[in-house]
Amino acid sequence: MRALTPLRAALSLLLACCLLSCSGGVGAGGGSGGGTRSDGGGSDAGAPGVGDRLFPGAGNGGYDVTHYGLDLGYDPASGRLTGTAVISATATRPLHSFNLDLAGLTVTRVTVGGRTAATRRAGTELTVLPSQVLVSGARFETTVVYAGVPHTLTDPDGSSEGWFRTDDGALALGEPVGSMTWFPGNDHPSDKAAYDVTVTVPDGLTAVSNGELAGTSSAGGRTSFHWHSAEPMATYLATVAIGHFDVTRSRTSGGLPLYVAVDPRSDDPTTAATLRRIPEILDWEIGLFGPYPFTSAGAIVDHLKQDQVDYSLETQTKPVFPGDQAPDAPVVPVDTLVHELSHQWFGDSVTPARWQDMWLNEGFASYAEWLWKEHEGGPSLDDSANAAFGYTPNWDFPPATPPSADQISASPVYGRGALVLYELHRTMGDAAFTTLLRTWPAAHRHANATTTDFTSFAQHLTPHDLTPLFTTWLYGKAKPSHL
Repeated sequence: MRALTPLRAALSLLLACCLLSCSGGVGAGGGSGGGTRSDGGGSDAGAPGVGDRLFPGAGNGGYDVTHYGLDLGYDPASGRLTGTAVISATATRPLHSFNLDLAGLTVTRVTVGGRTAATRRAGTELTVLPSQVLVSGARFETTVVYAGVPHTLTDPDGSSEGWFRTDDGALALGEPVGSMTWFPGNDHPSDKAAYDVTVTVPDGLTAVSNGELAGTSSAGGRTSFHWHSAEPMATYLATVAIGHFDVTRSRTSGGLPLYVAVDPRSDDPTTAATLRRIPEILDWEIGLFGPYPFTSAGAIVDHLKQDQVDYSLETQTKPVFPGDQAPDAPVVPVDTLVHELSHQWFGDSVTPARWQDMWLNEGFASYAEWLWKEHEGGPSLDDSANAAFGYTPNWDFPPATPPSADQISASPVYGRGALVLYELHRTMGDAAFTTLLRTWPAAHRHANATTTDFTSFAQHLTPHDLTPLFTTWLYGKAKPSHL
């Protein structure tokens, strides 16, 4: 995420407590099989959170999702969403109940394995009680039928996410927990899954989502768009954009399919020229980071009011850019496009196991911006590093240990995170660091990783002891005396 919203601390604390509070019995750890509660009868209740340090109520324990099948219908006039979510998962322990994350919306029916299941609702937790206990290792399918007018959430840092209603449709953005405003799921980055998303809208509108368009069909004045994402995706990276779009399809020089959807009101010569550089930017990033990790790429530019969204987001395969920003500001700055496309490697393919590891996303994406600026004849890498070193907010806290949920998109995660990589380059040397940039995303392709995973990986690539570097730049509270 490239967050630009000012922090609003008082509001953030209140909303963090209301939206993301952790129910009892949650164990520590970052995986989808977090803590459990025993019913005393030899089976367990899946935990209502994975125990993430910054977002303890996010996600759920006891199962691992492998596929989401979402069948959605949307009426822009009323704002009403109807949905059927088919969630394929594997139990990681015996389960007499398990939770799904869902904010608002009315659930009318839930089945597990085709049998009706009882449910309970408490805040954003939908507790499902199957008609029989799920044994550990069992593969099971949960179907949730729901409807309502979805809304946005206010994040701990004061920014908005979730389901945004636009004047001709809607846009869904989910970092960190906004996906639960439009579909039930295991809403934590540690549980990635494949997706099939079908969205039915009035004729004349287009529905765009992640992955590739698998087909369209029309009946009764409405058109359905089926989008398929075979590669695993974290819930926060899922998106749907509904409205009027000018769609451009093309391919990179290597044959990678591109799908770019732009709201006509946000289109201008500068935007069009920038988006035409996607193949060039991707080829440049492939040269640095290795093979592109997905089977398609593109972008979405939607028209939202500035007070709705003031950030771009690296939604998988198609980063989203809000199309109504400050006067005279470009709709899609080239540096921002480079940043969000680099996230396809760092964040989307290699996804943090815990929200505190966000610097692995943003540090790499910020460093990619520095490299691009130098590539384009702008500030050198040294100049960008010196500017980041001199920027006081970058030293508010160590990038590997954000102190609270409202800090995961704060300056140290970006600028100081990039400085960690700059120092690694200087210490490891060109050859070893070039290897790091290519082999780190390859080693954890479509998986999750922690900061410890990264530091250990880097150490194996060099004879230099990296402990002092990480102690100072990644974990240290004090600003070094010099760069």
